[in-house]
Amino acid sequence: MRSLRIRSALRAVVTAAVALVVAGGLLAAGAQAPVVADGGAGARAVATAEYDLGDAAFTDPESGTVSEVRAVVHYPRHLTGKLPLIVMSHGSWYACDSEDADTWPCPAGSRPYPSYRGYDYLGAELAARGFVVVSLSADGINMTSFDYGDRARLINEHLRLWQELADGKGGPLKGRFTDAATGRKVAPAFAGHVDMHRVGTLGHSRGGKGVMWQASDKHRTEWPAGVRVKAVLGLAPVKFDDPEGDNSDTLITKLPFAVVTGSCDGAVHEAGQEYLDDVAGRNTRTDFSVSLLHANHNYYNTAWTPPASLGEDDSTCPAQELTPARQQDALTAYAVAFYRYELYGDRSGLPTLTGHRPLPGATGTTRVVPAAVRP
Repeated sequence: MRSLRIRSALRAVVTAAVALVVAGGLLAAGAQAPVVADGGAGARAVATAEYDLGDAAFTDPESGTVSEVRAVVHYPRHLTGKLPLIVMSHGSWYACDSEDADTWPCPAGSRPYPSYRGYDYLGAELAARGFVVVSLSADGINMTSFDYGDRARLINEHLRLWQELADGKGGPLKGRFTDAATGRKVAPAFAGHVDMHRVGTLGHSRGGKGVMWQASDKHRTEWPAGVRVKAVLGLAPVKFDDPEGDNSDTLITKLPFAVVTGSCDGAVHEAGQEYLDDVAGRNTRTDFSVSLLHANHNYYNTAWTPPASLGEDDSTCPAQELTPARQQDALTAYAVAFYRYELYGDRSGLPTLTGHRPLPGATGTTRVVPAAVRP
């Protein structure tokens, strides 16, 4: 994350061995997602499309921030049944491909920076496992705003558009999809095949706090009509409260979430583990986290990773750091397990979340915060 200074509060995470003891009560206390049709875990052929409604398509009704409405979509080529939707939001980075750009839309001679394409590897794998995955661009916010509510409301705007599309109403997204490789128009049959009551979100860095904000008890009433968020993943998320001690903007006690941090993250360290501290004994659903040994902040996003044009290695342990491929593979395995578990009721991924099953090519320290038992 570029030029971000936040309070770094390293929290010791619970060891995998302890997590395994806690995990014994998960099926009774935490996992309530039913097994549903079209939940087979077999890989499917994947297609990729984009939509772009313009650099100034959305004006935030609260802050006035002007944002693009642009995203890449990975989805099963053959859409059958109603599939869960996952929306991903990147964090703070260069808004334009020129380091000197200082206005939005980007000035002449520069183009929006494709941070939203940095998770294509993850979107493709999730799509192969039965999800429709939308990775949205937030360059306008990165250029002009430090308001996490802006990030949450941009997510809600995309969800509103998808609700119209999924319901068969069409809306602004109808007829706006293009093949991501060729630019030619395509018409994926999303109507009737996207389940807006089974929505997952993922946010990286500032986007991580954005998805926690969007799903929080305080802000869930702002979700578009007909949308139900059921699983949230904070990826190396920013964590600080403003004002200090007031965590209400990001406190989630009614749905499950997971957090992924890295021991060599030079941008936000492992402060995201505090999200689990906040809900211990309070959330009615089980929450998970993993700390990846020697993982940094930027390698989760290929557009932020060298040799990308503006890529940077932020690692605090460059001599021991995971390779980008290993870091991305570990995230992919964890994210697939989490969303399959929460949105499909697929318990085959539970050992990955609890530490019974090691992540590929990486060492992870897992933590499980069991669902609170209410009288």
